[in-house]
Amino acid sequence: MTATLGAPPRRLPREADVVQRGRTTLVVLVAIAGVVGIAGGIFFATTAGDVEGAGLALLYALIPLPLLWWTFWWLDRYEPEPPRYKLAAFVWGGVVAVVIALGLQILAELWFDLTLEQMATYLAPVTEEPAKALFLLLTVLRWRRIIDGVLDGIVVAGIVGIGFAFMENIGYYAVSYLGEADAIGPTGASGAAATFFVRGVVSPFAHPLFTASVGIGLGLAVGRRSTVAKVALVAGGLAVAMLLHGLWNGSASSGRPELFVLTYLLLGAVLLGYGVLAVVARFRQVRTLERSLHYVALRGWIHPDEVPYLSRFSYRKAARTYAAAHYGPDTARAVRRYQELATEMAFLHDAVMTGRRKPHGVERTFALLDAMHAVRPWVRLPPPLRVPRHLS
Repeated sequence: MTATLGAPPRRLPREADVVQRGRTTLVVLVAIAGVVGIAGGIFFATTAGDVEGAGLALLYALIPLPLLWWTFWWLDRYEPEPPRYKLAAFVWGGVVAVVIALGLQILAELWFDLTLEQMATYLAPVTEEPAKALFLLLTVLRWRRIIDGVLDGIVVAGIVGIGFAFMENIGYYAVSYLGEADAIGPTGASGAAATFFVRGVVSPFAHPLFTASVGIGLGLAVGRRSTVAKVALVAGGLAVAMLLHGLWNGSASSGRPELFVLTYLLLGAVLLGYGVLAVVARFRQVRTLERSLHYVALRGWIHPDEVPYLSRFSYRKAARTYAAAHYGPDTARAVRRYQELATEMAFLHDAVMTGRRKPHGVERTFALLDAMHAVRPWVRLPPPLRVPRHLS
């Protein structure tokens, strides 16, 4: 049979190819904004005054990115959002949100006589957090299936926050190098290093934490039928984001170390709470995936012996390793795609069966099943596992 089928096609079917519109427009807009962001980042870096300062500003802004990106990638592994949306979230945070916030702050400076402390404590939170949150609102309005729970909200919001912090940090490091930072302290390379310690080492999760409050509110809101409840949850999340942001900026600019330490401990507790919430939500995703796949198997859409190799990551990896070792990389690629399609189908099927509103949910479920069936002839899985009784 393998010889008859030959190698799987290089481009395997994707659900997005069947039901999604506006993909090209999104890619083009993200590309344009990305180019603008690169130019803007270089411009902010050059405000350091020389090549060394610009290089340090860019380097220090880049250092925390792998850890931050890995954190949200790990949280998003079971029901991953399309990479283009993650990239769009990062670009929005680093470009669009920065432009909106800066524009509002410049107007506020022209209209009001504000001190630096007032700008940091009050103006920055009420301009920056709504600018970041706007991406999440637009995502729900345009692509409602991207955020359908608390974990999705945390992931998307966190990535927006990463983008915003990245661009903002370039400016802070450049200003610190030049010696025009708000706080009195060292300048040059030492000044940039001191600011990096505060922003890149001590508090790299600050902006993702603030924006995650909006993501949690929005994740809770999408499951509500009442419009009043939805608005209240989103508004509450935004209010918490602005409050946390204001507390952080106010304590940092107050000149009172004890206030800064207390605020840091408070935000650390909030971060820990959000982290626990995200991990619990991720664990629930695993249970949902397994439950839905078993139900799909009972309906005869997939074979029951496939379920372990489509759910737990250890078994999924073992299946790909087995396929690569016994049948080659093309078969391993087919197994990976089959697993991806099954995961997306299972979560969507569970949402439809539990009554959650999903645009074209039934049609998309069958489109995913069709794509799975198109890939299945090239899939080779290991021998069946003994499934625990509580999962059968």
